[in-house]
Amino acid sequence: MEAEVDKLELMKNPVTLLKELSAIKSRYQTLYARFKAVDVEQKETKSRICATVNKTMNIIQKLQKQTDLELTPVTEEEKTAAEQLKSHMPDL
Repeated sequence: MEAEVDKLELMKNPVTLLKELSAIKSRYQTLYARFKAVDVEQKETKSRICATVNKTMNIIQKLQKQTDLELTPVTEEEKTAAEQLKSHMPDL
């Protein structure tokens, strides 16, 4: 009931309504800026992880060629892990 009274008061007083909307807009802009920074950082981290995984795979392949060694067949668990990783990081 109290929230309804507040809503009615806001509708009756446009100045108060504008102040509330301004405060909401300010909070939204602050949150947006924070989440935008997190998003950029997450993308950069993901890119570095993909680059490291790709570099590691290349090193393993080169070592296999140099030593004429082959890896044992991939287990089901390894296949599942690789699929999950690729689903989250299609750059791999």
